[in-house]
Amino acid sequence: MSAQERVRLDALQRVQRDEITVVAAAALLGLSVRQARRLKRRFRTAGAAGLVHGLRGRRSNRRLPEAFRQRVVKRHQERYADFGPTFACEKLAEEGLELSPDTLVALLKERHLWQRKRRHGRHRQRRERRASFGSLLQMDGSPHDWFEGRAGGCVLMVLIDDATNITYARFYPAESTVAAFDAMGRWVKRYGLPRSVYVDRHSIYRDDAHPDQPTQFGRAMQELQVELICAHSPQAKGRVERRHQVFQDRLVKELRLRSIADLDQANAYLEQGFLPDLNGRYAVSARSTTDLHRRLPPDLALAMVLCVQEVRVVGQDWCVRWHSRFLQIPAEYAGLALAGKRVLVKQLGSGQLEVVYRGQTLRFKVLTGRPRPPQVKPVFVNRRAWKPGPEHPWKRPPVGGARRLGGPTPAPALAPAAPAPRLAPPSSRPAAMALSMGSG
Repeated sequence: MSAQERVRLDALQRVQRDEITVVAAAALLGLSVRQARRLKRRFRTAGAAGLVHGLRGRRSNRRLPEAFRQRVVKRHQERYADFGPTFACEKLAEEGLELSPDTLVALLKERHLWQRKRRHGRHRQRRERRASFGSLLQMDGSPHDWFEGRAGGCVLMVLIDDATNITYARFYPAESTVAAFDAMGRWVKRYGLPRSVYVDRHSIYRDDAHPDQPTQFGRAMQELQVELICAHSPQAKGRVERRHQVFQDRLVKELRLRSIADLDQANAYLEQGFLPDLNGRYAVSARSTTDLHRRLPPDLALAMVLCVQEVRVVGQDWCVRWHSRFLQIPAEYAGLALAGKRVLVKQLGSGQLEVVYRGQTLRFKVLTGRPRPPQVKPVFVNRRAWKPGPEHPWKRPPVGGARRLGGPTPAPALAPAAPAPRLAPPSSRPAAMALSMGSG
């Protein structure tokens, strides 16, 4: 018996013992006198069992058919096992299986397929929303396995208005300055310039080594007159952090159901389907109807502000170095005498480069390699003293015997003596002479 039935039993026992009347028992039980008399008759005939509700133990007339229940549980385990109950019921309803989240949880509990997730944390006080749309914009990147291994890693840049929960998001390969510029630019083109932006202390927004010097994003916000606020903890910008949970739960499963594994397809689905449905569900009305977004000045090119800008010095060869590239400024700007002067180099989100000097955009040519000075053939000069050898003609005596001026006096050359005639021995002279005379 339930506690209410036990109270009724005690009151009817008192009536049976004539301690109180039926009218007094009806007042104690909060029933009409007619209902109290009806309970008294059931108590007389059936005893305490007559006070138990007659439908106890019987199935409800609104109970779902058993085949439908089995089909719901099977489909949930096949495709939506990791979905929340509300989101799972929405997806089941798209397939013609309509039921409430409580009923789905009850079905899963009957089969021991449901476990409640308990979250514990320290107490924090919720910050009050801003009153107007455009007063504060929270911005953060969410790295996650968005495609569940079907594609490479990426990050979802999320922007949410603090007053209305209006959300914009887009996928990028990484959380970088270029991604922050692009996401911010898309918000500004849709709604206008917000009054302030609330971000974390990522190196994109704050340089811890030089906190007094703005980053590229901080410099752009200063030019656009948008206040940049850096949070000290993730909980401080809890609105965008909680939106990350919605994306990591619902968006991941939507991408899975549609077999999307590409950044372009995912961004197209965000723009056309997911974000309109998300804002329709979770956007709220601001306390004030005033929109504090500012319009862009007509003479301001947003792409020229939301870009990477650095000051570089022009070399003596009229080249500007930019990330391992050399930008050659042509001779038509010779009148500016740019060698050694500072110019501003801008790299737009599309990758296009611009060189600006005192508000003037200069034309340039990107060189394929590092410029080299012209090759000049060196002139070698032999400065070593030359000394002629001993057989050199300069060291020969001059013809005619004249000595060289300042040289030593050469010795006179003597003619070689003629050889003396060879004479025969005395004993052989008469025979030789006779022989010569005889022959003559």
